[in-house]
Amino acid sequence: MQSTILVVEDEPAIAELLSVNLGFAGHKVLVAENAEIAQSIVEGQLPDLILLDWMLPGMSGVRYARKLRTDERTKEIPIIMLTARTDEGDKVEGLETGADDYITKPFSPKELMARIKAVMRRRAPQLTNDTVEIGGLRLDPATHRLWGTVDGQAVALDLGPTEFRLLHFFMTHAERVHSRAQLLDQVWGDHVFVEERTVDVHIRRLRKALEPTGHDRLIETVRGSGYRFSR
Repeated sequence: MQSTILVVEDEPAIAELLSVNLGFAGHKVLVAENAEIAQSIVEGQLPDLILLDWMLPGMSGVRYARKLRTDERTKEIPIIMLTARTDEGDKVEGLETGADDYITKPFSPKELMARIKAVMRRRAPQLTNDTVEIGGLRLDPATHRLWGTVDGQAVALDLGPTEFRLLHFFMTHAERVHSRAQLLDQVWGDHVFVEERTVDVHIRRLRKALEPTGHDRLIETVRGSGYRFSR
């Protein structure tokens, strides 16, 4: 699935190289040359991951990472630090700011893509193309297909695009309770202003679509809190 990646890098050649390679890999790329510009981008649109250079003009990448981690709205964004520093102490400092990974320049595009994939799989599995299977329900984001199993037989199920994203998020975050507001942010997107009750409408549609295989029972309503997908 396409992810939005914010590249915060003040060296134009490196920023361009990253943009090209990330674009070829199917990602949407946003670029900022310093933390101030990056912050203005983040305020308008939350990226799915940030590639953040350690040494930036003005506010350093380390300081900006700390700022992101103390903000309720941005604290969960995966961050990979980019740096020419090789000292172990520097690496520890970078990770202690809340960065999810640390990659030393120069690096190969192949290594970078592997690091991004690993971090996304760990921190934002709903944004990967990995097939998910729970309780006989199998979802493939790459082909946008869903199957349920009844008496050992696979049955294809049809979902609309919003219900598919909603189910993908549920299946990659099973057993967790999510409020309507959280589901709106994660499935519809940050800064998308729709009524919270919209979630209820799509939950009903999702349950109805899962009824033929009995998997509608996996979506539980948690009174006063929201919804949970059970294994």
